[in-house]
Formats: sequence, C-alpha cells, structure tokens
Amino acid sequence: MIQENNTTNKDQEDAIDIIALLKELWTARKTILKITLVFTFLGLFVAVFSKNEFTAATTFVASAQGGKGGGSLGSLASLAGINLGGASSSDGISPELYPQIVSSIPFQLALLNTPLTIAGQTAPVSYKAYYENIYRPGLLSTIKKYTIGLPGVFIGLVRSAPEKLEAAAGAKEPQLIAVSEKENGLIKGLEDQISLAINDKEGFISISATLPEAIASAELALKAQQLLQEYALEFKTQKSIEQLTYIEERYAEKQKAFNTIKIDLARFQDQNTGINTALGRTKLLQLQGDYDLAFTVYSELAKQLETQRLQVKKDTPLFTVLKPVSIPTEKSAPKKALIVMVYLFLGFVLSVGFVFGKKALGGFKKEWASK
Repeated sequence: MIQENNTTNKDQEDAIDIIALLKELWTARKTILKITLVFTFLGLFVAVFSKNEFTAATTFVASAQGGKGGGSLGSLASLAGINLGGASSSDGISPELYPQIVSSIPFQLALLNTPLTIAGQTAPVSYKAYYENIYRPGLLSTIKKYTIGLPGVFIGLVRSAPEKLEAAAGAKEPQLIAVSEKENGLIKGLEDQISLAINDKEGFISISATLPEAIASAELALKAQQLLQEYALEFKTQKSIEQLTYIEERYAEKQKAFNTIKIDLARFQDQNTGINTALGRTKLLQLQGDYDLAFTVYSELAKQLETQRLQVKKDTPLFTVLKPVSIPTEKSAPKKALIVMVYLFLGFVLSVGFVFGKKALGGFKKEWASK
C-alpha cells in the first residue's frame, strides 16, 4: 500500500514537472518564435543564395580476362606444350587500389587539365582555367571566405609559393612532381567534387563529379572514369609486361645466335661433303652440338614468350560499364526545402535551450548571491 502511494506521488510529480516545463515554454513563446523565425530566414537566405550544383556519375566493374587456372587460354596453351600453371594471377583488381589512384597527385593533375564545356564559352576550357579565370563564387562563398576563412586568406598571402622542383637530366629516378600553391588549392577543391564508392562484395566501382555546370560535370566524371581505368590497367599489367619485354629481348638475342650457328653448320656440311678425317668429324660434332644447344634454348624461349603473351592477356582486366555517364538534367544541390527545415528545427532547439539556460543561469546567480 505504501509502495502504491509512493508510485502515485511520483507520477504526480512528473506530471507537475512536465506541466511546469510547458508553462515555462508558453511564457517564453515570443522569444522562441523570434529565434526560430531568425533561423528560418537565415535558412531561406542560404537556400536562395547557394549556387546550383550538378552531379554526374558512372558505375563499372573490373574483371580479369583469364579465369582460375587459365580457362580456355590454358587449354590452348597445353596443346602447344605451354604450361600456364606457374603464371597464375589474381582474378581482379584490389578495391584498395582505386582510392589510392584517385588521391594520387598525377591523377589529380590530369583532371585539372580536363577540357570542359562551359556555358558562354566558345571553346572548351580546362578545369584549372575555369576556376582561375571564369568561375565566380556565390555570395555565401564570399561571405564564408572573408569571415570564417579569413585566417586562411592571411596565411595564403603571407606564405610564399613553393619552388619548382626539377629532376636532373638523364636521371634514372622518376621526375619530382612540383605543385604550385594555386594547383594545391584546386586539388583540395577537386577532392570535394570527385567522389568514389566501392562495393567490395559485388566489385562495383562508382565515381561521381559535382560541378556548377551540368555538361562539365558529366565530362569530368567521364575523364575520371577513363583515367581510373587506365591507371588500374597499367598497375595490373606492369609486372607481366616487364617480364614479356625481358623475354622478347632474350628471344631476339638467341634467335640471332641460333640463325648464325645454323648457317655455320650448313656451310661446313656443304664444304665437307665427304669427311674422312678425325679433325673434320670433330668439327662437325662441335657445330652439331652448338646447333642442338642453341635450338633447345631458342625453342624454350619461344615457349616462354608465348606463355608470357598469354599471361599479359590474362592479366589485362576488362571494364564493364554498368551505368554510363549522362548529362544531369536536375540539380543535386542546394536542396532548398531541406535547408529551410534544418534551420527551422535548429532555431527551435536553440531557442528552447536559450530559455531553459537563461532560467538555470538566473537560479545559479541567486544561489551564488545567497552564499
């Protein structure tokens, strides 16, 4: 019985607390309404003055041409006496490779030089030229630059441009890549405009580009797709192509040596049709031994050459485009209704917090004064 009375009293106290809170909010309804309206108008301002953006995307999948064990290529090779068992490779490209390619400086510098179709321009201009000479940021971007981003502006003015780096002429090492201050800023912007998504389970790769121009966004997405495939193809086949080049060089050397020995043997046989001396027979045996050795090495290299050619073919991935790039017809940003709703909700939450915070601060001051 006592427990039931305590529960009833607790429910009554909770109801009183909720009523007191609602009464507090109703008393401060004008303040809440004013703050909410201010944030709503701020959201309208952001929605109206945000620049339109368009997003173009493409989806493709990469797969190896040769299956496990070589597939049909292995069957054909076995008929010719060629064994592909020791030349197997992974079936596809590691998903971890693509983000590394997209974030690499050569990839991004190549995108900076991508020609884009810009409204009002008679000829295509590069991404770099567009953002350096043509693009005009919106009002919000300008306000943000000279308010929140003002320290960065001062740092950019004070900081000197990096020196241009050049590799020594004839050096075997790759040339050092030099990136100017302007290019570095453009690359940072490009990182926000190029998006890469990988489905590890199904092997799908999606890449999208977002720009203020609809046609330009599609062109940039297409260029990014082509570059990504080229870099991945080069990475995947680099080792097997290098091995193929080495075998081709050795094959050419041994072919030349074999032809020379073959001619020497034929000439000696023509000049000595009836060999009756031991020295002649010894010379013939020596030439025949050299011929047999050269033929064995030459034949083995010919097999290795065909094996490696098949391996290069097997390592070369196939890219199947599931969703080709298309010119977007609708803008992807700004979502004006969503922006207004977010600011309205934020304004209401902050206004309620302001009301209760003001009350709590007043109580704290009274208690502080009484102590």
